[in-house]
Amino acid sequence: MTIADLPVPLYDALVRVGHVPHLLVAMDFDGTMSPLVSRAEDARPLPAAAAAFAALSGLEGTTTALVSGRALASLRAVATPPEEALLVGSHGAEIWLGPDSTPLKLNDSQQESLARALHCVDAVVATHPGTVAERKPAGVVLHYRQASAEAASDAVEHVRNALERENGLFITEGKMVLEVSAIRSNKGESIALLREVTGADAIVFAGDDVTDEHAFAALTTGDLGIKVGPGATAASFRIPCAQALPAVLELLLSIRTSSGAPRTP
Repeated sequence: MTIADLPVPLYDALVRVGHVPHLLVAMDFDGTMSPLVSRAEDARPLPAAAAAFAALSGLEGTTTALVSGRALASLRAVATPPEEALLVGSHGAEIWLGPDSTPLKLNDSQQESLARALHCVDAVVATHPGTVAERKPAGVVLHYRQASAEAASDAVEHVRNALERENGLFITEGKMVLEVSAIRSNKGESIALLREVTGADAIVFAGDDVTDEHAFAALTTGDLGIKVGPGATAASFRIPCAQALPAVLELLLSIRTSSGAPRTP
């Protein structure tokens, strides 16, 4: 998809928001900056999306951020974000706002809760072929994209039955993943924090997963939410897939670097 292919309502909304004095461009990563892949470690941003995002990061009056469910270390490894970009990992449990950011530390109670979650998910993975456990600083993720439908359903049921009534543990479901965290956090809280620390006049946020709905709900008048792909959403606009995102970022870059961005007939 090129800029000229963007739907007229979305194009016009991007032009409007692109002219604010200070714009925050916040993007989910998996399924948004990068197409979804079978193995999380194989994900990479689409080159055109990465290039436009990096160029936006270097502009005066423009702040960029990646807001992801991945742990920060994993996000840095696969996304190779520009130095200027702010980073939110683990659905908001980990936040990097620059060199002075404080690393995440769990208290004793949270560490005990996390240990229970790790033990449970590891046990489930050991008996359900195709499932994988991913450890994070504040949680553990059950991946079941490569499992059979029966194994996936049974694995999710086992984890839920064992942990969803546990005090100090919070369960979030996404696309072919179930995450158990010792910290309650979501992307909506992260968007609110990013708005506060950057002083942005408007926010553009794009995401594809159900976990991104918290972020869409946190947007306010003047902001712009873009759902990537199918599914019910609170976002005002939609693009069909990650491959359409570069056109969105390239239009914003054109607007922020020129006096205007006339639509191609």
